[in-house]
Amino acid sequence: MDLDESEIDEVHEFIKSLNSRKDSIVVVEGKRDKEALEKLGFTGNICQFHSFQGLMKFVDCAMEYKNLIVLLDSDRKGAYLTKRIISQLGHRMSVDLSFRRKLTTITKGKARHIEDLFSYCGTS
Repeated sequence: MDLDESEIDEVHEFIKSLNSRKDSIVVVEGKRDKEALEKLGFTGNICQFHSFQGLMKFVDCAMEYKNLIVLLDSDRKGAYLTKRIISQLGHRMSVDLSFRRKLTTITKGKARHIEDLFSYCGTS
């Protein structure tokens, strides 16, 4: 992936911004997504959606937090899961999609999957 220095810096600033969100949990699809965020320096709470084996078990876990930050992949499956999560939790807690949009803007659409953020590790 062809990355410029400002893009790399912006991703690291994005992670700092994500770390500043207290009382929040970040939901990603799987293990590699979680590992990519952690390798970039994310220290907050991360929940892997696929580890719950169902939407209702995920909903029960997510309700322990005030805010849910959705960082699912920008593909058909991620869009489908995002809609399902919003339909189940949108009226019960704050569901934040702004970080996903911000990440798409920063990476100029190159990071369609959260695990693609591994490309930004080990720099800056």
